[in-house]
Amino acid sequence: PFVAGDATALPFADGSFDAVTISFGLRNVVDTQAALREMLRVTRPGGRLVVCEFSRPSWPPFRAAYAVYLRQVLPRVASLVSSSTDAYTYLTESITHWPAQRELAGLIRRSGWEGVAHRNLSGGIVALHRAVRPSDAPPS
Repeated sequence: PFVAGDATALPFADGSFDAVTISFGLRNVVDTQAALREMLRVTRPGGRLVVCEFSRPSWPPFRAAYAVYLRQVLPRVASLVSSSTDAYTYLTESITHWPAQRELAGLIRRSGWEGVAHRNLSGGIVALHRAVRPSDAPPS
């Protein structure tokens, strides 16, 4: 069953899952590192983490074009199609202030995960980060 819960205090026992995933949600958690440590706690030793999240385009010209899109095009389109333009303002700000691929990989590593790697999708607009819970990681 689906369970609503706080990502920094998951209502599950230590080592409950073979894998944990989060898509387009980690950047909405106030304490990212606490959430990553909590995901580590509920994952069994050798289990996997997969994070799908917005990121930074890797090619500088594409990164510049994407920045224009986020700051100028998206707000205009949102004002035409949505009654909640504040949500799109938040989206732009949360993407802009979110750590780039290497920074997020470092945060994952510092949270206790190992074998941390990422793969860019859509030119780096999105990145899939993956990691493994070490067999000797104590519960957080």
